[in-house]
Amino acid sequence: MTRALAFTAARSHGRRTLVLDMARAGMLARGVVYLLLTWLTVEIAAGRTTQQANDRGAFAEVASHTGGRVVLALLGVGLALYALWRAYQAVAGSADERSTGVKRLRWGASAVAYGAMCVAAFSFVVGGGGSDQAQQQQTWTARLMSHDAGRWLVGAVGAAAALIGLAMIATAVAGRFDQEVDTSQMSRRTAMVVTRMGIGGEVVRGIVVAISGGLIVDAAVTYDASKSRGLDGALRTLAGHSYGSWLLGLIALGLAAFGLYSVAAARWVKV
Repeated sequence: MTRALAFTAARSHGRRTLVLDMARAGMLARGVVYLLLTWLTVEIAAGRTTQQANDRGAFAEVASHTGGRVVLALLGVGLALYALWRAYQAVAGSADERSTGVKRLRWGASAVAYGAMCVAAFSFVVGGGGSDQAQQQQTWTARLMSHDAGRWLVGAVGAAAALIGLAMIATAVAGRFDQEVDTSQMSRRTAMVVTRMGIGGEVVRGIVVAISGGLIVDAAVTYDASKSRGLDGALRTLAGHSYGSWLLGLIALGLAAFGLYSVAAARWVKV
């Protein structure tokens, strides 16, 4: 009986260690992606790049430098581990908090999104690079709108995205931000800084998601699929206004904050 209990405890510890390693590597990779997006946002604000302001644009920027493919291979592995960790959470739940159905759905969606991001990273490693992500969204929007009730479906998707963005902002501002770090392991000052970076980053992410959703709705209303271009379209829409450079600067700060928050989570992630 004692041996069985010891074996069970050892297996549980080994599984937790594996999950923790996946989470740490994945969080670090997520942080790098957001810091790359920060750089692209600054470049767009300064009018110095035509690169897509999304993960494919970030990967293309890395691939254009010497040794970039090696970096992307490492980043791709990290993104794969992040996707596996979220998939594990969606199935097994989290040991440190109630795993509601909504949270499991969110973790599952995150696994799919970062799995796709991993594939995109490796497409640059092998030299392909894949298709234009913003153009892909525009094409699918046009195809949907060509069918009966397609515009209503596109509009509903856009409205849902906008509401999700607004919900992200509201929960962050209300202090119900889904903390992914174990603040009990930090000093009070460090916990305050990391938490504020996470909240600020989540607010900015919500703003960008809400704008992206609004553009999809606009595409459906005006029957113009070119307006549906995701993150890239949202940032370039802001850049087109007289105050755009200031807004993009604030968004860059928020994306940088979320990237640094993710890097911090690589050390103090809660699994």
